[in-house]
Amino acid sequence: MVIRAYHESRGDHHRNICLIPSSAHGTNPASAVMAGMKVVVTKSTEKGNIDIDDLREKAELHKDNLAALMVTYPPPHGVYEASLGDITKIIHDNGGQVYMDGANMNAQVGLTNPGNIGADVCHLNLHKTFAIPHGGGGPGVGPICVAKQLVPFLPSNPLVKTGGDQAITAISAAPFGSSLACLISYGYIKMLGASGLKRSTEVAILNANYIKKRLQGSFETLYSGELGRAAHEMIIDCRPFKAHGIEVVDIAKRLMDYGFHAPTVSFPVAGTMMIEPTESESKQEMDRFCDAMISIKHEIDSVSKDDDNNVLKNAPHTMNMITDDEWLLPYSRQQAAFPLDYVRDNKFWPSVRRVDDAYGDRNLICTCAPIEAYMEA
Repeated sequence: MVIRAYHESRGDHHRNICLIPSSAHGTNPASAVMAGMKVVVTKSTEKGNIDIDDLREKAELHKDNLAALMVTYPPPHGVYEASLGDITKIIHDNGGQVYMDGANMNAQVGLTNPGNIGADVCHLNLHKTFAIPHGGGGPGVGPICVAKQLVPFLPSNPLVKTGGDQAITAISAAPFGSSLACLISYGYIKMLGASGLKRSTEVAILNANYIKKRLQGSFETLYSGELGRAAHEMIIDCRPFKAHGIEVVDIAKRLMDYGFHAPTVSFPVAGTMMIEPTESESKQEMDRFCDAMISIKHEIDSVSKDDDNNVLKNAPHTMNMITDDEWLLPYSRQQAAFPLDYVRDNKFWPSVRRVDDAYGDRNLICTCAPIEAYMEA
């Protein structure tokens, strides 16, 4: 909306095209459409990077109506794209502004910044980079930082004067966002200081590459940077296990038996798992996770494609299953519930087994009690 106001102030009311890479998170095109823009998708290369030739072609094709490029850095596939400076120049040369999704800012802080890369606006996910939890969908706060030419259009508020002299309308009821969340992020930044924030970024990158190295030979990383490294996250390819009849969701469910909630599954590539340890995981915890993943790989190797009655397909295993008088499965209760020694010391018991995820996502199921239940006896 700030970018749109900027173009309108220059008489460019017709600039409404937003280029977005095909690898982008779904919230990116949604945000652009909500701001009144038309989305044009650009291709990705086999290595997952933005296809610069395709981007240049579409930027030049739409140069008279180009409003913006929306891009994430590092991108969702978990490598640093060396060509991003060239990409931002292409957009600027064709009259557009560059919006950087700050979702992966925790791989930039202290090492680089959106301004150096050529972005004109960037939102910061306080719930990811700056210590605000976001389990259960909130509390999310996303302040934006802008280049000099966009400052006049920063949002105002009907009660408290904020923003620039050509401000867009209020985005949030609270003029400065959530005071509770923002104060936590402020404290986090002040206590760490410049050196601590940089160290956090370095550790996040180190942690991801440590896991990448430990899983090598069991799970191969789909994309790597020019030096063979990942950024702060990486995507492991689980598609080859289809030969054993095992899907990525089976690995995700089995991880629960090992005491882990699975990382992101099938984004941005179907049949894969995105692992992002961040800077907050200890080496001991990462080793437990890697031990679990390697153990699961051994389990995958031991099953055949035609065998649906195995420890992965039946996962997760609940306490009711393990304590039932009858046990008819072709593997032991110990293998099902306590596959590694560390699990015995701190066992997490899933309360239910599997639900039909796809059906649940597509069908609203009301669990409300009927009105009769509220009637007095």
